[in-house]
Amino acid sequence: MKDETDLEKQAVAEAAAALVRGGMRVGLGTGSTVAHLLPLLPARGVVYVATSPHTEEAGRGLGLDVRPFATLDRLDLALDGADQVSPSCWLVKGGGAAHTREKIVAAAAERFVVLVSENKLVDAIRPPVPLELLAFGLPSTLRLLGEASLRDVPPSPDGNLIADYHGEVGDPAALAERLAATPGVVEHGLFPPALVAEVLVATSSGIGTMRP
Repeated sequence: MKDETDLEKQAVAEAAAALVRGGMRVGLGTGSTVAHLLPLLPARGVVYVATSPHTEEAGRGLGLDVRPFATLDRLDLALDGADQVSPSCWLVKGGGAAHTREKIVAAAAERFVVLVSENKLVDAIRPPVPLELLAFGLPSTLRLLGEASLRDVPPSPDGNLIADYHGEVGDPAALAERLAATPGVVEHGLFPPALVAEVLVATSSGIGTMRP
């Protein structure tokens, strides 16, 4: 029996699938909401790019035309979930350790649509903030970051280490700038509102929409 969150994820996945049209190039994220989305997507006339090997394998298993991102330079649409969404549409992503690829795909898309259930909405962004780190010089990188620790998970899809920043977030833009400027940080999980076209939010009463 599905719980309320699963039902909300299914509902928002159905709303997202309705955005996909023939001839589109569509980026697909990673996580449980995307897992609900994949079986609903058209298998013909659409080219897909996946942000993780798991999504790529699952999509191809359903007959989707999933291609390497090296063959495309832009996308029409990107669909993905989020771990946190603030009122101004700052996002935290990276629970599935694919936030670097997810940010690349979001930036390449003409329209990045975020799919969440209501429990992902927060009053303000809070830690942890996922990080992807190079193994080279790791102790130095962690020292520079301060309140950060490695996550006990497999490497990212590109072979890098996954960590989390546990310090205060405060101004997400300022923290994003600081994290991006730290040598050894490949990418962080703060996604700015400028990347986001809209957020589809599944609630018990239906699908709502947030925009930056």
